[in-house]
Amino acid sequence: MTTLSIGPHTVQPPVVLAPMAGITNAPFRTLCREFSGGKGLFVSEMITTRALVERNEKTMQLIHFDETETPRSIQLYGVDPVTVGKAVRMIVAEDLADHIDLNFGCPVPKVTRKGGGSALPYKRPLLRAILREAVTGAGDLPVTMKMRKGIDDDHITFLDAGRIAVEEGVTAIALHGRTAAQHYGGTADWDAIARLKDHVPEIPVLGNGDIWSAEDALRMVKQTGCDGVVVGRGCLGRPWLFGDLVAAFEGTDSFARPTLRTVSEVMLRHATLLGEWIGDETRGVIDFRKHVAWYLKGFAVGSEMRKSLAVTSSLAELGAQLSELDLDQSWPDGADGPRGRTSGNNRVVLPDGWLKDPYDCSGISMEAELDTSGG
Repeated sequence: MTTLSIGPHTVQPPVVLAPMAGITNAPFRTLCREFSGGKGLFVSEMITTRALVERNEKTMQLIHFDETETPRSIQLYGVDPVTVGKAVRMIVAEDLADHIDLNFGCPVPKVTRKGGGSALPYKRPLLRAILREAVTGAGDLPVTMKMRKGIDDDHITFLDAGRIAVEEGVTAIALHGRTAAQHYGGTADWDAIARLKDHVPEIPVLGNGDIWSAEDALRMVKQTGCDGVVVGRGCLGRPWLFGDLVAAFEGTDSFARPTLRTVSEVMLRHATLLGEWIGDETRGVIDFRKHVAWYLKGFAVGSEMRKSLAVTSSLAELGAQLSELDLDQSWPDGADGPRGRTSGNNRVVLPDGWLKDPYDCSGISMEAELDTSGG
């Protein structure tokens, strides 16, 4: 079993929960940690540096960590080196986290159209400046980064970005084996992960993309030589996947195959945790609705019942409707596999003239700094 070191933190097994907007809040991280027995690293939703510095109310809630979370891991998004530096120094001064991850992988248009996320590594000097500010401001806190292969097949950036990261003192790199244009479609390029591992042997490289099961994670490590895995969409409606991952890396095959009864119990707990975190049961159940289809994938649940479950507004209503299902159903064939967004071959929305010169950063403005967090 590989041991992953993120600065002073040992992550064993080397499994990381990927930041996902609207998903990896404190309640979901709690569920995943419970199934893993507290093993692994669980990263917050994307926090924008401008919103953090300005102490946006929503952002301040998103950086809340349960007292049992250790290490506390925050992912930051920013395009302005000065603002990123301020945010990092604020985290250090106020002891808000133990590890900082930087987002250079988000492919959504509202981020890339302003030069952020997966668009940013194309501008090599800007990437270097942000990393330098973050690492300098972080002091003893480890700084990692998550990125994609590039903007599209004609504008690949991951090898240059990896070398810059090493030179600026980044502790580890996670690579999603897709370009921004692919979004979440097609098949992740695991060969790119292997190439990055060979290119930056000085620091750990983590692989991300198409890990739907514990077996996938082991196969990625074997195939690419990466030092660990980052799991995103594979755990949607499957928080027990982290228990499977621990078992796999520890050499056993005691994988969870829950009945629908067990799944329904997890669904209720998830909704309950959301309500407690938000401070309002109804809002918690409403927020939970997005998870219903993921939890029920593969089970024999009629379309009308699925629609009904997706509009519940109280724990009592959710529990009552779940109790009407055939809860003795065993884990179905086909329950694993792709979940979440799968669209691909998208045109990447970029600032005007962004691709003309990878070294010209004059087009960046403070408008690219988002003022809200969570993606």
